[in-house]
Parts: sequence; C-alpha cells; structure tokens
Amino acid sequence: MEVIFTRDTISAPASPVASNEVGAIVEFWGIVRETEGDRAVSGLHYEAYESMARSEFARIAEELARAFSVQNALVIHRLDFVPVGEASLFVRVCSKHRGAALGFCGALIDRMKEDVPIWKVAPPK
Repeated sequence: MEVIFTRDTISAPASPVASNEVGAIVEFWGIVRETEGDRAVSGLHYEAYESMARSEFARIAEELARAFSVQNALVIHRLDFVPVGEASLFVRVCSKHRGAALGFCGALIDRMKEDVPIWKVAPPK
C-alpha cells in the first residue's frame, strides 16, 4: 500500500491497472462538509505524525490483507487547511473482485479513523 501526504489539492492519479487480474477498482473521496458537528466551518485543518501514520497504515494494511485479497491500495491524505468542498482523503483499492476491494476500502477508512495519528481541527467560520 502506498501512502502519500500532501499539502496540495488532491487529484486522482492515473488508473493503476497493471494486471489483467484486476477486476475491481474502488475509489473513495472524503470531502470536507460545511458543518462539523453542529457548527458551520470554512474548512478543516489536518495534522499528522507522518512517520508514525505511515507505520500504522502499513500495519493496518497487513492485517486487512489477511481478510481481503487486494492487488494494491493507495491512500492520499491532505494536511494543513482543506476548505469546504475539497477532498481531504482519496483511497483507491484494486482487487480481483469487488467484494474484496469494497471491504478493504471500508475497513481501512474505519481503522484509519481509530488508529492512525491524523488529527483534524475545525476552526470557526
């Protein structure tokens, strides 16, 4: 799994199909909403302990690989201020079958929110 942290706007990279065995590609875009909890925001500020975050992503991917057979995965997470309407997260998972790709993607995002040292702050609007 490749993990990229960026301070720039996230753009989807070219399709990674490098194998005739890939039958499913799942992409997830996490977009900043105009509300965080009950209050209006102009965006969110993200911080990460990058080296530890990479280690945690690797550990999580290794665990999930036992449950879901995937060819590869890509995570791009934006840091610093991300305005409303822009992506803070992009995940792409390639697998032989859609169930594995969907399952891995969903589980990865759930685990990321629980275990990966990435924090968001919602500055007032």
